[in-house]
Amino acid sequence: MPELHTNRLIMTTFTVEMMEKVMKNEHTFTEEISLNVHSEWPLPEYQQFFPYKISKFKETPLENKWEGLIIHKKTNTVIGDMGFKGSPNEEGSINIGYSIVPDQRGKGYASEMGKALVQWGLSQSGVKKVVATCSPDNQPSIKVLQKIGLQFTEEKNGKLYWTT
Repeated sequence: MPELHTNRLIMTTFTVEMMEKVMKNEHTFTEEISLNVHSEWPLPEYQQFFPYKISKFKETPLENKWEGLIIHKKTNTVIGDMGFKGSPNEEGSINIGYSIVPDQRGKGYASEMGKALVQWGLSQSGVKKVVATCSPDNQPSIKVLQKIGLQFTEEKNGKLYWTT
């Protein structure tokens, strides 16, 4: 993934090496790339997938291009993560996912970077649409998905489905 820049944020690839260091609670990766890390990042819901992601990215390195860190420009601090859950499927869909640390939510960061990421994703070879799912009671996520240009398509099995 190329670095994506918005007014307040940068998104850069979250590499396997970085994930491995975070798994070991070694935030030395931030020294290597001169970043600060918010004390609440990574969120446990995200970190639980690191072993799977590390294995997947080692087997298929090109898959790592879809995974990024959200960095606040002013403070040079990792405040979240965002990306697509793999390369396009047979229909050309990529599934967006994101998280922002709790004390940085409600400031428009997910929407700001989400718009840039959707635009980048749709420009990639083989991509025809961006999709997402969220819980019906997750109003902040619903607002983000609307702001980044996704349309609600259906509710099924307790989840809301969205697409560009």
